Amino acid sequence: MAIPDARPWSVSDPFLYDLTLNLMSGDKLVDAVSGYFGMRSVEIKGRAILINGEPVFQRLVLDQGFYSDGIWTAPSEEALKRDILLSQAAGFNGARLHQKVFEPRFLYWADKLGYLIWGEFPNWGLDYANKASHPPVLSEWEEIVHRDYNHPSIIGWCPFNETPPAALPLQAKVVDLTKRLDPSRPVLETSGWTHGYPSPVLLDAHDYDQNPESFGRRWSPESFESPLPQRYADNQTRNLPFFISEYGGIGWNLDEKAWGYGNTPESVEAFYARYEGLTKVLRDNRYMFGFCYTQLTDIEQEQNGVYTYQREPKFDIAPIRASNIQPAAYESNPPTEAAPAEMNWMVLLGAQPDGDLAAAWRYTRERPAHNWMEPDFDAAGWNEGKGAFGNKDGFNRFIQTPWRSENIWLRAIFSYDGAAFDKALLVIHYDDNTTVYLNGKTIFSRERWNDAYEGVDVTDAVRAAIREGENHIAVHTWQSHGGQFIDMALLTAKMP
Repeated sequence: MAIPDARPWSVSDPFLYDLTLNLMSGDKLVDAVSGYFGMRSVEIKGRAILINGEPVFQRLVLDQGFYSDGIWTAPSEEALKRDILLSQAAGFNGARLHQKVFEPRFLYWADKLGYLIWGEFPNWGLDYANKASHPPVLSEWEEIVHRDYNHPSIIGWCPFNETPPAALPLQAKVVDLTKRLDPSRPVLETSGWTHGYPSPVLLDAHDYDQNPESFGRRWSPESFESPLPQRYADNQTRNLPFFISEYGGIGWNLDEKAWGYGNTPESVEAFYARYEGLTKVLRDNRYMFGFCYTQLTDIEQEQNGVYTYQREPKFDIAPIRASNIQPAAYESNPPTEAAPAEMNWMVLLGAQPDGDLAAAWRYTRERPAHNWMEPDFDAAGWNEGKGAFGNKDGFNRFIQTPWRSENIWLRAIFSYDGAAFDKALLVIHYDDNTTVYLNGKTIFSRERWNDAYEGVDVTDAVRAAIREGENHIAVHTWQSHGGQFIDMALLTAKMP
């Protein structure tokens, strides 16, 4: 049906066309049904997701759709509508409808109010190894996509959340099914954790780091501008549209049985400052097409919502709204250009994905002398092993040397022929806190972890520390909780 000068549906103008279908027998009206539809497009261009050809920054909130009196059952249609209005009042323009298939009337109000939606499916506790669990998921997900296909507010699908490696075969089936059912929307294989689909169209990460400084170092624009050689990428490449699909989760007014992420701010002013600091990192990165804050309301023991479980404000909402609605770098400078070509990197020191070029390390789990990182330190008495070092679920295929203690110290030697370079890249997967020294000088230091091989531009630091001939790399990784992992490579390249 041709619609001249079609008026598109958008966040700022959620225009909907009325539609009436008449069934006629000659001139006689036999039956009629009325409805509505919206006109809008979603496309991927370069590393951007465009809505109606425009770079709409997706200011999303995690909405689990729980209610204090009915759990997954809303008390009324008005309550469904009010949740969207509360979210918009806080400066969000959409939501991940998290681990629940939401009511059609919620989607109706999302259409009416101009609210962006990522449709999800509840997968928590699924036994992925049991193939008998796969057909019900495929069948139910097909019904969901068919049911909700025509809602203009749904701009993407995300059928899984925080899945283990065992989920990869089912995830691939569901992605393929979704693409066949709906080629008009992007599909995110799983939100957070284990990505393995061979040809993803977008990717994401979860990061609950509560320190804006370390959060900002990890998600700086520069971290997206040094394309990682594909052998390290393991489908975590940031050369695709990318966003942080869970962050924040800051607890406030916690009772003794409740929790939020990280330490509780000491004052409401500190809460606002942390919220703004974390959100600004994502707003200021042109390679982020959006964010998703955890979460809209408190639910049961999770007291990290913007509102209480009863949908009352926990504090003045104005500073939260001000942080959310600030202009984003993505809106004025979206990465619609193709990702830069892979550079011709020279391996000075290899990691496990480098195969035969992987470094031979000396390592110890006992605290060494204070000058352990210096070039003239004698590590001949340390153990010998190859990276990766660790004990981490989901990354066992990389681990060559087990490490289960709190600390590990590593040393390796490489040769450098003095050739000029334009870029030096540290490719590192660390869990947790890690410092790297080159000839006794610090070239990298971070807290927390990164859950994938990540390229870090260390050009200036390497130039200041490297020597022609023999060079010494020293690494200290120490563990606070969770799995252990450390592996790294050092690469140099001339600009193409």
